[in-house]
Amino acid sequence: MKRRIAILGSTGSIGTQALDVIGKNPDLFEVELLTANNSVDSLICQAREHKPNAVVIGNKSRYNEVKAELEPLGIKVYAGEDSIAQAVEMDTIDMVLSAMVGYSGLLPTINAIKKGKPIALANKETLVVAGEMVMDLALKNRVPIIPVDSEHSAIFQCLVGEANPIEKIILTASGGPFRNFSLEQLQNVTLADALNHPNWCMGNKITIDSATMMNKGFEVIEAKWLFGLSPNQIDVVVHPQSIVHSLVQFEDGSLKAQLGLPDMRLPIQYALGFPNRIKSDFPRFSFSQYPTLTFEEPDIKKFPALLMAHEAMIRGGNIPCALNAANEVAVAAFLNNEIGFLSIAEVIAESVSRVKFIQTPSFDDYKGTDTEVRHIAKALLKNYCIVNS
Repeated sequence: MKRRIAILGSTGSIGTQALDVIGKNPDLFEVELLTANNSVDSLICQAREHKPNAVVIGNKSRYNEVKAELEPLGIKVYAGEDSIAQAVEMDTIDMVLSAMVGYSGLLPTINAIKKGKPIALANKETLVVAGEMVMDLALKNRVPIIPVDSEHSAIFQCLVGEANPIEKIILTASGGPFRNFSLEQLQNVTLADALNHPNWCMGNKITIDSATMMNKGFEVIEAKWLFGLSPNQIDVVVHPQSIVHSLVQFEDGSLKAQLGLPDMRLPIQYALGFPNRIKSDFPRFSFSQYPTLTFEEPDIKKFPALLMAHEAMIRGGNIPCALNAANEVAVAAFLNNEIGFLSIAEVIAESVSRVKFIQTPSFDDYKGTDTEVRHIAKALLKNYCIVNS
């Protein structure tokens, strides 16, 4: 029986690659729901090809465009963030791929969990912002959360069939485009430089997060919740080749790792098909092409975002939520050429320092923290603005 998939964020990098996987396995999967925020043309093209039951366009002002194109094809069309959060509750959905960018993915993922939908999680911010709440809900509703991030998928794959306690996990990081840059060089990097990732093809926001290493910091927080770990059980190592996707160390000192070429379709396909592995025509790894695999410690002086994320994880409460909100504002400003690269971390640090700490936040507390920190960060941007001559 085919597994009917809802893809939240279908026009982004993960969403488009997921549709590629689904398209190559029509006997196993079909698309039930597609959502996008603003990319009308891409959403319409995807819907015409995959013929979902429904689509949702987040931007309500684009509703009529989508409706005119898709309703004649028998595809239901809805609009608005509330509609995305409601559409995931459809009885006809068997699994939800949560691939929206940032905080916006939180509520739809929570609603899907409450309705008992298995989650293929590519939106790491869901666990960064509200990890304890989300994992408690998943446990209560007996909902599996299968990670799509390549690093967490690697850990997950290493743990399948294991009953032995974890001593620690080691998340690998490519180091991004600025791994060998000095602090002085980082002062002058451009947006184009930061978007030029050496190994992965990703959306703009996550590519900048990779350049600052905030993405790896978020992955550390995500790993804590996914695998029930304490902060001292999570290490990060820079692995420029991105072949070893992460490792698990057990109490006897042995290590298990998952290796493969840097291709996000592999962890996407693994999550959608779990517990079965699906035959693919993806390129295969060859040791002759990668005769040397190297590893090094991350430089937290050059990339303080990694340390900030670790400290936020230790503090807990609403602080990781604040970290995410400040990061989203700062990265958006950098993408708009409003601030320099090094200012991203400075805006984040100052914003988080100003938020009121809440030890055990409710959902409303998370919403309030997100709103508050965004206002703080946006107000701070003027102190870091690039002066255009």
